Amino acid sequence: MTESTEMYLLRIALLSENGAPVPISQLAEELDISPVSTNQMCKKLKEKDLVDYQPYKGVTLTLQGEVIALRVLRKRRLWEVFMVEKLGADPEKAEEVACRFEHVTPDALAERLAEFLGNPTFSPQRQPIPPGLGNARQHSLRPLSALATGKRGQVANIVAADALREFLRSQGVTPGATVKVVAIARNGSILIETNGQHISLSPEIAASIDVTEMQDASPIIHATPTELH
Repeated sequence: MTESTEMYLLRIALLSENGAPVPISQLAEELDISPVSTNQMCKKLKEKDLVDYQPYKGVTLTLQGEVIALRVLRKRRLWEVFMVEKLGADPEKAEEVACRFEHVTPDALAERLAEFLGNPTFSPQRQPIPPGLGNARQHSLRPLSALATGKRGQVANIVAADALREFLRSQGVTPGATVKVVAIARNGSILIETNGQHISLSPEIAASIDVTEMQDASPIIHATPTELH
């Protein structure tokens, strides 16, 4: 995921009110980029299923786009807390620096930082910190994205925004459910089976689902990205 992509998704998340589309002109102004370039980028994001783009109306995040945006925002605000509380930095200056750190911070490091800070829920400027792996992920658990083809796991926890959890629940992916990895595409997308139905998940969504691996041997199946859609 490029820094440019993350910035677009994060800015859309911050500008969107009650899920309303963000006008291209407003997004371009916030990013200090020409409307033409912004329009082209939004079309690319739509091709990656990260945004829904409606000409003359604007863009909204898809579930996949929201997951990425919230993870980036979480990293930013955790770094803000660290710099203000531990280093005594000015909140505005801390936010400026955190905007750079957010793009190079691995998820695992962000969770260690959260634990070190006592798992804060608000930034120094009283902005909510999106939930993350935090204390929810235990040593006996692993993300669904880490399971190999043919492996099965029991869902233990879903670390994601409410909209994504509701979507997964509607598909039968809930705590206690058994899921099987049917195929993994080259781009990291995962095809799973649960309750007799197949569901395609992006790498980001699969990583937000904690499972306990179950011992079960199954044939290995390879799939192309096209077969997962």
